[in-house]
Amino acid sequence: MFLLQALIVLVLVAVAATALVLQGRYDAERSARDRSLAAAEAYAHAPGTALALRSADPTARLQTSVEQAGKAAGVDFMTLMDEHGVRVADSSDPALIGKKAPGVGPATAGEAYTETFHGRPGDAVRAVVPVTDASRRVVGIVSAGIRYANLTHVLNQQLPMLLGAAAGALLLSTAGTALVSRRLLRQTHGLGPAEMTRMYEHHDAVLHAVREGVLIVGGDGRVLLANDEARRLLGLPEDADRRQVTELGLGPGPTRLLVAGEAVSDEVVRAGDRLLAVNVRLTAPYGGGQGLVATFRDTTELRALSGQAQVARGRLSFLYEAGTRIGTTLDVRRTAQELAEVAVPRLADIVTVELLEAVLRGDEPTGAVYRMRRTALRASRTGHPLQPVGELIRFVVADTPMVAALQRGKAVLVPDLHDAQDWRAQDPEGALEALEYGIHSLVSVPLRARGVVLGMVNFWRAADFPRFEDEDVAVAEELVARAAVAIDNARRYSREHEMAETLQRSLLPPGLPEQDALEIASRYLPARSGVGGDWFDVIPLPGFRVALVVGDIVGHGLQAAVTMGRLRTAVLNFSSLDLAPDELLGHLDEMVARLDTHTAHDADDRAPLTGATCIYAIYDPAGGHCTLSRAGHLAPAVVDAGGRVTFPDLPLAPPLGVGGHPFEAGELDLPEGSRLVLFTDGLVENRGRDIDEGLELLRSTVARAGGTPEETCRALMDAMLPDHPSDDVALLVARTRLLDPSRVAAWDVPFDVSAVSRTRAEVNRRLTDWGLEEQAFSTELILSELLTNAIRYGAPPVRVRLLLGRTLVCEVSDGSSTSPRLRRAATTDEGGRGLFLVSQFADGWGTRYAARGKVIWAEQTLGRVREPDMSVLFDDIAF
Repeated sequence: MFLLQALIVLVLVAVAATALVLQGRYDAERSARDRSLAAAEAYAHAPGTALALRSADPTARLQTSVEQAGKAAGVDFMTLMDEHGVRVADSSDPALIGKKAPGVGPATAGEAYTETFHGRPGDAVRAVVPVTDASRRVVGIVSAGIRYANLTHVLNQQLPMLLGAAAGALLLSTAGTALVSRRLLRQTHGLGPAEMTRMYEHHDAVLHAVREGVLIVGGDGRVLLANDEARRLLGLPEDADRRQVTELGLGPGPTRLLVAGEAVSDEVVRAGDRLLAVNVRLTAPYGGGQGLVATFRDTTELRALSGQAQVARGRLSFLYEAGTRIGTTLDVRRTAQELAEVAVPRLADIVTVELLEAVLRGDEPTGAVYRMRRTALRASRTGHPLQPVGELIRFVVADTPMVAALQRGKAVLVPDLHDAQDWRAQDPEGALEALEYGIHSLVSVPLRARGVVLGMVNFWRAADFPRFEDEDVAVAEELVARAAVAIDNARRYSREHEMAETLQRSLLPPGLPEQDALEIASRYLPARSGVGGDWFDVIPLPGFRVALVVGDIVGHGLQAAVTMGRLRTAVLNFSSLDLAPDELLGHLDEMVARLDTHTAHDADDRAPLTGATCIYAIYDPAGGHCTLSRAGHLAPAVVDAGGRVTFPDLPLAPPLGVGGHPFEAGELDLPEGSRLVLFTDGLVENRGRDIDEGLELLRSTVARAGGTPEETCRALMDAMLPDHPSDDVALLVARTRLLDPSRVAAWDVPFDVSAVSRTRAEVNRRLTDWGLEEQAFSTELILSELLTNAIRYGAPPVRVRLLLGRTLVCEVSDGSSTSPRLRRAATTDEGGRGLFLVSQFADGWGTRYAARGKVIWAEQTLGRVREPDMSVLFDDIAF
């Protein structure tokens, strides 16, 4: 074994010596090439070389410099030629000047190169470099070289040293082999060659059979080992071993990792058309020399699958984002615009949305699906030729993609509009403009919800986008399906909201009634989320008095509007009884509690009335007196003629329906020109402002506003409310007027029937003063009946008052709470027809109760005397 090892060592030493000789020759030749090329390039690019070649006598100017440059560069010869290869100067043999040099054709074409040259002035390694002027045109050629004889001489001088070194290496290796053999025998525990061979065969089998590339690089950057998989993945040449990594053409990614000398874990780089996962570990810590081991795993298919998954995740993310951005409002047009905004530019370059007219109105879609209104349009750039928003779109040609999509009920893809003749059929000129703009691909998707067509969505792609594919169609259909649900919900909400708002406004006063006591302005603003239960009313009362009502129902929507209508109707009915404010609210409270009790027993799903608030005020212009009562409602603001704003401290009762608490009334004296501001809490309170801040803002706004109620309403709405309030608002502003004292006449009547005639005479004189002689007879008759009844059936004190405004009012009050009633007298009855006469001559009459006693009033229209129907006074008339 030792002899075999010694023989192997001898062979290795011989081979190594030969390799050293060859390597020395190779290195010497390579060094000569590099030195020659450097010398030729330096002279060719030297300043003035190109200019000297263009002179009249370039040889005279350049011969000396060529010789000096050749010596300085350490080359055996340097030759300067013109652009045709004719020698102009030569450092080694001037006799060659003027002769054409062979083999410089590539240099005349502008290429620099090195080569092995055979010819005059001698066989050599030479470099040929073109000389160019400022315009990069070849004007000459420089050739520099080192003769082979000099290279061989240097190598021959080194050969004895190499042979001596080889002999010394042989001796050392023989001695080393002996030592190694002994050590191997100890370390292998006597393993024989067969066992060792089998072990290395297994090592090679594992190394080259694994599906992962292994590359070992030495500390000098040369490849030490590469298995078969590494060669395949990296495309290594056959002679890759011992070559520098930078010379293997691995690409920037793998080269960077192998040269950096740092540990890397699963970094993905590109090698050709492959994506490789690279792991790099340094060998030094594990007993090896300085270097690294790199493994490569092909992840191209995995990355392709990952790319597909990434695309799928992107589409899911897009659809999720669309779900959050589409349908943020319950507005049909805004929802259609959100659909277009989401799709551009992530899915299409231009998106158009057309909806049926019925859908825009909030109605149920009809069967006429071939006429739609363009509702939304979004484009990534301007200047497109498509019809603008608001245009009526008709689908009249059966072969177009839009009509086909409507008929099939699913999306239609037109990948290339240039080849789609059916698309051009409806509007050839418009189609030509679209193609010239760059639109080239289309997906038409019907907008359907609950199996009914609501509209059409068209996705267009222009020059900057690739054509639509089947995957894009699936995304477009899913996007439109989600948008269709939102649009249908918005349509249905719009219909319900419109119905509720219509009901709400129909239940509110259609206009303010004519009266002389107050100058009134009002506002009602529904909430952003829908109509609510805020309401107001202005109710004329007998004696030129006016009732002002403002209420707030709990909740929003149709139920709140209906509840408001029920309460308003109840207030109108109770006000016809001419009740005091506290009594009216007491009756209203009982009614609310009774209705809620019936609702609870009947398991009705209607919203309860309990919790509603209300304020009821009666203003009497005869004295500027105002009586108010409130149930859970905010106190009104009172503005005097000087603009000072106060919130009077009025008695407060719980909201309607709570029960168990008495209602009280507050009294205010309002001079003429005062303003009374009644409002609901939506005016002063919202999410960003508490009620105290709102009341202070209301105070300052009213103080700055103009003196008329209309100016006050406008100032409050502008200063205190956003464009879309979260709660509905009812506002009522009334400026007081006083009845002229000259139009009021009052008499205290003794409790004696004989006083009736005297009072009647005084009333007649006052009517004459007022120029109302036409009303004298009917007024005397009415006054006689009412005053006689008060004295005969009532109690003192008795008082008569005449009020003249747009009508004439006659009032008779007494201290009794007994109210007369109208009844039909029989033919044989001697009395009981007085109130019949009053009802026949008066346009209206009634009774109201005061703190002590009652007031019976009768009202007549000025300038018109009623003709009584005498037949109602008797059951029958016999002749």
